[in-house]
Amino acid sequence: MLRRLENTKTKILGIIKSGDDKLRVVPVSGRRSEEAVVDTNSSKEVKDGDLVEVEIQQARSFGLKRAKVINVLSHENDQNLISLISINEFDIPTEFTPEAISLAEQAQPVKISKGREDLRDINLITVDGDDARDFDDAIWAEKDKNPHNLNGWRMIVAIADVAHYVSNGDPLDIDARKRGNSVYFADRVVPMLPENLSNGLCSLKPNEDRGCLAVEITIDKFGHKKSHRFIRGVMRSKARLTYEQLEETFNGNKNACSPEIMKLAKSLRGAYNALSDAREKRGALNIETTEKVIKINDNGKIDSILPRERLESHKVIEEFMVTANVCAAETLEEKMHTCVYRIHDVPSEDKIHDLRENLTGFGYKLAKGQVLRPKLFNQILSKAKGTDSEETINQLVLRSQSQAEYSISNVGHFGLALARYAHFTSPIRRYSDLLVHRALIAASNFDAGKKYSIADQQLEDICKHISQTERRAATAERAANDRYLASFMKDKLGQTFNATISGVKKFGVFVTIGQENVDALLPTSKLPADYYRYDERRQTLAGRHNGLVLGLGQKIHVILKTADAITGRLAVEYAGESSGYRNMDHLKAPDKTRSKISKNRRGKR
Repeated sequence: MLRRLENTKTKILGIIKSGDDKLRVVPVSGRRSEEAVVDTNSSKEVKDGDLVEVEIQQARSFGLKRAKVINVLSHENDQNLISLISINEFDIPTEFTPEAISLAEQAQPVKISKGREDLRDINLITVDGDDARDFDDAIWAEKDKNPHNLNGWRMIVAIADVAHYVSNGDPLDIDARKRGNSVYFADRVVPMLPENLSNGLCSLKPNEDRGCLAVEITIDKFGHKKSHRFIRGVMRSKARLTYEQLEETFNGNKNACSPEIMKLAKSLRGAYNALSDAREKRGALNIETTEKVIKINDNGKIDSILPRERLESHKVIEEFMVTANVCAAETLEEKMHTCVYRIHDVPSEDKIHDLRENLTGFGYKLAKGQVLRPKLFNQILSKAKGTDSEETINQLVLRSQSQAEYSISNVGHFGLALARYAHFTSPIRRYSDLLVHRALIAASNFDAGKKYSIADQQLEDICKHISQTERRAATAERAANDRYLASFMKDKLGQTFNATISGVKKFGVFVTIGQENVDALLPTSKLPADYYRYDERRQTLAGRHNGLVLGLGQKIHVILKTADAITGRLAVEYAGESSGYRNMDHLKAPDKTRSKISKNRRGKR
């Protein structure tokens, strides 16, 4: 599922460019630079600037290869070009089958019926980003009135009942399974389900009756779960809040929402504080990285690139969702039903060894011989907080972690410090959650007589597939963002930037530049002329003769030399060490006993 067109033997995506009485194809992938000449016998007519899919013909003994145009996809002036490139580059399905569309159009709102509880009088609310259109989840909380649970809390997390509309093996299910998840670009969403479901009947819109699968949870004052039960019901959202609006209520702004919702917000915060205490005590991993938010205007141009502010309201929703996800996994285990777990294994020994060596250079020690737990990482992250190296240390710890995935075999969730975990809260946009919903409905006998079971081997195959589609989506989204950022930086060519080294490879170093923290490559060819030695273990590049040593976290000056919006490539040239920067001692003393060092001559001019 992760096949990229440019990685196949014969097909690539490219932009048509004219010149010398011939049309050439310039690949859109930054990993493939070889151009090809358009075969004049191609059946498709093309013009300068067209985005095309081509088949590379057998190379001649000399000159450029020839390319046969298979499809004309768009033009470089298309305001949606960047997301379109990613969609085609990563083979992301965009069209639903006629059968799936027909089934979605026939869908009707859920009504109160036998087996469904009426939750419409409960003040459930949704909290999402200001640009969200599909509302998966709603929350509610109040002080527990049980005298035996003094200062405890009752919570409800209600999730859209997608399983009511999408049955195992039907056309909607086949299309959703193929996609695996929705894909989010700055200018569009490629949904897992047709929009009249994802943004319509499944979405928990304010003041509209919606089917839901909910979990009612009781916690004590320390955030420890005392009990939970799952409910299949009908709810009516009382308000659609943004994270910023909920944050305003926390700050005491009485104009942010109605008095009723203000009261609810106080309870939500109280329950969150208890859950947060429990999270802290169990030692969940506290990595903090800066996420960029790219805002696109109606012309497809970037309006702004801003760091996503981490609000308390974000944390409230996260803790409610994590708690609900744990309840889902526990219930399926208790009822002896196969569960699609969200697993996150412990980091590998190799990654921990590399992390330990890198941290040593910054003056931090990761203890040896101890059972590896998130708390060990948190101790280092806590020490780095507020220092110049905070972002680098967070990135190093993040890179050392295993990749989370889906499986019916449980190994726990290392990052969250949980023994069992599943994804339950986003069935509109994640197929894994839909599988968990079906399992809960079957295990709880909410829909007697309806078949929900899938053979374990088939389920494990689906887990592998949706783990791949998740990675495909993340890679496609990242590639699109790289192109948007390159487009944004085009008018800054020639400018000098403060930069922080974020990665080291034998061909150069990666840096983050500007207030937007844009990533760029500083190749060895753009360093002062010398032979550069790459120390993989210590993550440094060292000039053999000029004494220049570049390592993680180092502050330097660079000049922006390349900003290619088609490939997403940003390249810079070294312009000196940042003023006032004190060399890190660890960069000057290579470890001769353990380091893997390679010579690199690209800096030789």
